[in-house]
Amino acid sequence: MATPHSSEDGEIMEIAGSAPNLYNADLAPLKKQTWNYYNIFCYWMSDVHSVGGYVFAGSLFALGLTSWQVLISLLSGIFIVRFFCNLVAKPSQMNGVPYPVMCRATFGVLGANIPAMIRGLIAVGWYGIQTYLASHALVILLLKMSPHLMPYADVKLHGFFGLSALGWVGFLSMWLLQALVFWNGMEMIKKFIDFAGPAVYVIMFILAGWMIYKAGWKNLDFKIGAVKYHGWEVVPAMITAASLVASYFAGPVLNFGDFSRYCKSFDEVKKGNILGLPLNYLAFSVVTVITTSATLPVFGELISDPVEMVSRIDSITAVLIGALTFVIATIGINIVANFVPAAFDFSNLAPSKISWRAGGMMAATGSIFLTPWNLFNNPAVIHYTIDLLACAIGPLYGIILTDFYFIKRRKVIVEELYTMSTKGRYWYQNGVNLRAVVAILPAALLALSCNMIPLLKPLANFSLFIGGGAAALIYWQLAKGTVDELGAVLSSTEVRA
Repeated sequence: MATPHSSEDGEIMEIAGSAPNLYNADLAPLKKQTWNYYNIFCYWMSDVHSVGGYVFAGSLFALGLTSWQVLISLLSGIFIVRFFCNLVAKPSQMNGVPYPVMCRATFGVLGANIPAMIRGLIAVGWYGIQTYLASHALVILLLKMSPHLMPYADVKLHGFFGLSALGWVGFLSMWLLQALVFWNGMEMIKKFIDFAGPAVYVIMFILAGWMIYKAGWKNLDFKIGAVKYHGWEVVPAMITAASLVASYFAGPVLNFGDFSRYCKSFDEVKKGNILGLPLNYLAFSVVTVITTSATLPVFGELISDPVEMVSRIDSITAVLIGALTFVIATIGINIVANFVPAAFDFSNLAPSKISWRAGGMMAATGSIFLTPWNLFNNPAVIHYTIDLLACAIGPLYGIILTDFYFIKRRKVIVEELYTMSTKGRYWYQNGVNLRAVVAILPAALLALSCNMIPLLKPLANFSLFIGGGAAALIYWQLAKGTVDELGAVLSSTEVRA
């Protein structure tokens, strides 16, 4: 039986007879859910903004498509993201549990550590890389303001472990700022993203306005790249661009349940997603293309990196504002996309010993030992580590969504997500649903082959969907014999809606 229990982030359900290695206050289902659509809207504003996000959006405008073709591609891609985001959000919002706990229904109470670790390790890698990119931006801007610091930015003169002394100052400063926000709990994170998303937009609108003023509206050319396609031949390029958008958000969407669990209702989630994805991303894209287009008449060359753009401005005030913008933007996206997911994922490994905060700090500490500046400077290493794990994201989508919507028929017994009883609904065999685990490998290998085999390279940008579709079909074939049996049992069982 579940009874209300208090925690600092809200009222949770205390599960009678819960196993210590499956339950703690951070992983427990919520009794009181308080977030509304505005919190989700701000979540997406924070998630969109990053140095990598601006460069990514700028690259889409340089594919050789016209402005309206790019915008249609962006909107198509973001509607795909919204569709899957709503699917992922529902089980966690309905049951008040985070992503790794929800995975127990599919992979088994112990097998859930497999998808949790896959997502957690990816989060650690990208957490370190995003922190480094922002710190690198901070170093560039500091040098702009104080050129006499240049020797300390030279790794050969003052550096260790491949990073300069000034680089270490920038990296650890960003590391500490993010850890400070995270350590104060989900309520602080909610307040931060509620502030950060709108604040970054204000700064970016100011930057876009300044660039238009310097360039002159009549000098802006919105055909950033040369038009390469004519007639119907443009359709495959637009589909590719839409797929890239969906792939870019694959990680944050997979664990979106970590945030949707806090929402009052699923309607609030859907409302927040429609505002935070299509409308928000459209505004973000327009601001990006305007500022990127203006770099040609203002600086004499096309610049898609916003850090480089700001560093070219001959104004200390503008440089300071730019530095603050990128610091806030990176803290926002890193916390929502990488810090929080890794915290829940690592806590799920040993709930009685690893709290949510401890899990997050494990991830943050791991990102230092990963030396992300060396990873970033060696594309081959990134390809065989981060990208290798990322190929498993698609299969996880396919398995989790197929299981919840078609096998479990949207019905989950919340209390049994926390029991080690061999009679528990999600115990399966030795605590692991082998059908789900077996479905991961062939689907992940298929997705990886699209990136590794030259003949399949044209499909590389669709590996997320290929891996997800393959996993869904494999898992369905393995589990379909249990559909009628589980449906009959769950239909007669009282579940928490």
